[in-house]
Amino acid sequence: MNTDRSLTVLPPPERHAVLRVMPQPSDANIHGDVFGGWIMAQVDIAGSIPATRRAGGRVATVAVNSFTFKQPVFVGDLLSFYAEIIKVGTTSVTISVEVYAERQRLELEVVKVTEATLTYVATDDQRKRRPLPPV
Repeated sequence: MNTDRSLTVLPPPERHAVLRVMPQPSDANIHGDVFGGWIMAQVDIAGSIPATRRAGGRVATVAVNSFTFKQPVFVGDLLSFYAEIIKVGTTSVTISVEVYAERQRLELEVVKVTEATLTYVATDDQRKRRPLPPV
């Protein structure tokens, strides 16, 4: 059990998770440690939500600008993904994603486990780049 309460962190109360998910045994190795690739896929899904809303339709991931695993993730952790637009271009949207894990071992612990920045581009029905609509 972690008794260092400095690891317990909560996201700002005015923020709402765009995605919440609990990793299952199939998402982890034999020791119960969740695969980084599975976390990356969930971050991409979470980041695409505000990108799709801003683009008013289809988007494609064009860059993972940064990705940091700050703490391990375990089977049974409840993950909350917070995503926000940090930059808007002519055809692209850059999103910051933070991931927090709620762990209920002997007592509740909340830790920030991942931070990432991704860029999405708006695409048309032929999957070609298109301008973002005006706000």
